[in-house]
Amino acid sequence: MTARLVIDPAFTVAAVDERLFGSFVEHMGRAVYGGIYEPDHPTADEDGFRGDVLELTRELGVTVVRYPGGNFVSAYDWEDGVGPREQRPTRLDLAWRSIEPNEVGTDEFMAWARKAGVQPNFAVNLGTRGVDAARNLVEYCNSPAGSRYADWRVENGHADPYGIKLWCLGNEMDGPWQVGQKTAVEYGRLAAEAGKAMRLVDPSIELCVVGSSNSRMPTFGVWEDTVLDLAWDVADYISLHTYYDPADYPDLDAYLTCSLDLDRMIDTVVATADAVAGRKRSRKRVGLSVDEWNIWHQQANPHHTDVTGPFKRAPHLAEDDQTLADALVVGCLLITLLRHADRVKIGCLAQLVNVIPPMRTLDGGPAWRQTSFFPFMHASRFGRGTVLRLEPDAPTYEVEGEGAVSALEATAVLDEAGGALTLFAVNRGADALPLEVRLRDLGGASVAEHIVLAGDDLDATNTAEAPDRVAPSQGSGASVEDGRLRAELPPRSWNVLRLTGAR
Repeated sequence: MTARLVIDPAFTVAAVDERLFGSFVEHMGRAVYGGIYEPDHPTADEDGFRGDVLELTRELGVTVVRYPGGNFVSAYDWEDGVGPREQRPTRLDLAWRSIEPNEVGTDEFMAWARKAGVQPNFAVNLGTRGVDAARNLVEYCNSPAGSRYADWRVENGHADPYGIKLWCLGNEMDGPWQVGQKTAVEYGRLAAEAGKAMRLVDPSIELCVVGSSNSRMPTFGVWEDTVLDLAWDVADYISLHTYYDPADYPDLDAYLTCSLDLDRMIDTVVATADAVAGRKRSRKRVGLSVDEWNIWHQQANPHHTDVTGPFKRAPHLAEDDQTLADALVVGCLLITLLRHADRVKIGCLAQLVNVIPPMRTLDGGPAWRQTSFFPFMHASRFGRGTVLRLEPDAPTYEVEGEGAVSALEATAVLDEAGGALTLFAVNRGADALPLEVRLRDLGGASVAEHIVLAGDDLDATNTAEAPDRVAPSQGSGASVEDGRLRAELPPRSWNVLRLTGAR
């Protein structure tokens, strides 16, 4: 059976915010120490940052990076990570049962961000701390010299303010695993006051309040309603976090549908935010920041759950070997985020390196791309422009709890200025899927390339020994004729169909 859809530039969703293609560096496992920072590595620069990781970060196309956490931030004293390294304290990190040497902190991360070409997205500690620590960190980062914390930054060798625009008001405050867990009322009031004080220091900043940790939380929906009601005046965005474990699904067919949960979660939070706006008679539309999302083999690789062992420096936590099937799921999740570009403005693939990552490293050794690296790179590279509304007609298959699921997950992005149209598509099905696309008012379009990520072994992974086992290839046979794009999507595949001359 052939899948069919229509692409018409008159039917738009929204322009893509480049911050949708973000990632996350937390002081967890080897994300920092052994990930972005390893002074003794052969590729390390004068600041101790791994050159191979920087190169892959730029290749990946990451635009914004959230820092320093995550669960870590809820018991983090930011002052520990600034000033002369030899004077910084070593602390116990309760979130990940680790030794934190504080060799990397605010100033070091900002140096790395400049080299990587990414915008910073800073989180403040609203677990064990509050208004004072938050406003002081904004002053340290964003104020010109002439006040206590800005002068401390200058004393530490950084005369110019960093001008950090995006700030998270805490992290997963509804979670019982969080140091300083709070009720929605407790958190909402604290976020409102911290955000107010931070904006008094720098009125130009954007603030993201904490939403539910995942859609399975018993307070999901109610939490968002209460928090937004209390912190409405400071909330530019509300966060969504979601991870998908293949072990939670009975088979591959079901696993490939987990993006449907993200779709529903986005719809629920949008509806809740707009309901609050309605009650307040406000015309403001709160954006969504999906600032933690990924697949995560939590049951197969549960090292991060050990709360009884000794504290270790940079332990190997959540260093999952991602499969080709995982890459297809990441592709579906990326398509879902793009389809909601009217409200989802920020996304952070969690995390960047070594911790459930698109790239892995060995201490003193190589860095390599995991399978999820490729769909993210393609989306960031070719997903800039305006998302177009699609209504695919495709074969379906039955999944318990979901009913009939389309074999085709797809979205399209038009770069009108450049005359480029990109169709992102995942064929969930076990059979090749013929695709026919009617192109309306896109005369002159022709196929520039058809990128495919597929293979016979859905469990295939990339490793240090075989870093290119899973890699994209060029499809064949895609063409445009009589205003119709025709292509064949291989079984279980991620596809990028790029058209030029689409004007």
